Amino acid sequence: MSVFRYKGSKVWTMDFLFHGQRIRESTGTRSKTLALKIEDKRRRALEEGAAGIRKRRQPLLLSVAADEWLDIKRATLAARSVKIEQANLAHLLPELGRKLICDIDAADVARYQQKRLDEEASPKTVNLEIGTLRAILKRSGQWARLQPEVTMLPTRDDVGRAITTEEETALLQACSQSRSRSLAPFVTLAIVTGARYGTIRTLEWGNVDFENRCLKWGKDKTAAGTGRIVPLSQRAVAALSFWATHFPERKPEHYVFPSERYGAGGDEFSPKAYHVDPSKPIGSIKEAWEAARLRAARILKGETEETDANTETEPKEAIAPLACRFHDLRHTAVSRMLNNGVPIAKVAKIVGWSKSTMVLMAARYGHFSLNDLRSAVESISAVRAKIEETNDGPGTRTAANRVQ
Repeated sequence: MSVFRYKGSKVWTMDFLFHGQRIRESTGTRSKTLALKIEDKRRRALEEGAAGIRKRRQPLLLSVAADEWLDIKRATLAARSVKIEQANLAHLLPELGRKLICDIDAADVARYQQKRLDEEASPKTVNLEIGTLRAILKRSGQWARLQPEVTMLPTRDDVGRAITTEEETALLQACSQSRSRSLAPFVTLAIVTGARYGTIRTLEWGNVDFENRCLKWGKDKTAAGTGRIVPLSQRAVAALSFWATHFPERKPEHYVFPSERYGAGGDEFSPKAYHVDPSKPIGSIKEAWEAARLRAARILKGETEETDANTETEPKEAIAPLACRFHDLRHTAVSRMLNNGVPIAKVAKIVGWSKSTMVLMAARYGHFSLNDLRSAVESISAVRAKIEETNDGPGTRTAANRVQ
């Protein structure tokens, strides 16, 4: 008999040999007739698998397929990547979640893309969402029939800019006026190292080597950037040394920019930091950063606290914040290094680009003014002029003069 019940149990268990391997599993039912059918189905499934016959799955709703896909990927994705995929699905599922994956076609994808653009989502964001849809459909073998007709939206490669020295001065002055005492050293470190926001945020004191004037970054966006060691300029060392004086009892495992809250008190309403927890990195500088951008724009326009006080009765003119994303500080660092003739390979090592992408990244991050390009063109003729000056002398003529 291929099914039996254990003593004291009312549930039937299947028991048979398959290719010399004993299969003993519960059928989960109290009905012997149903247990025999379950046992027969289990035998057939094993035989088909041994023969290489793959059973086709029933088409699933996209919402169900998305849950299965995310459960599989969760173990291999970083926590932040999981959140990104969940955010993508939060937009996809309300529109396509109730469709069977076999019913989704290129027209559905095109309508989704247009709807998201109408909602003022950026093309890059929409492409990321379609990338999530593609991964889900690939797992179910459905993407191949859509691929020839699905077109990703064109994205801009010229996003980002390098700020000028005047803008940098105004920005750092504005940061120094912030209640957030960490904003000024945080922004300074971004400018002088070209590091990403996330890597600066999670920097630990144990990775800062003041004696050898270098530091080791922790986890970065790319494998090439993670764990890289970069030297520090005198300006960077000065900024970090001053910042370190705020934490005389710091430990190697403490974060350079710890979690802390800010307020203001006293007759002069001076800023104060409290609830400092060096075991946790700073949460977000977004609010302080946006306020600093606005102050920087006013500084560049020549407005000060005194001029504001003199015009209290007049409506203050609306002014746009300084056009500078935090990531533009990375663009600034890279552009300055390239403009000063630093080889791309060295720039890539400092900012954490991989060898396969460093030329593409240099083209994207290298922002040069017309004067920068003009000086590069002038250098071509400068080489010839230097040769002529060296070869010219009493009674001598250069090869170029002889040709003329």
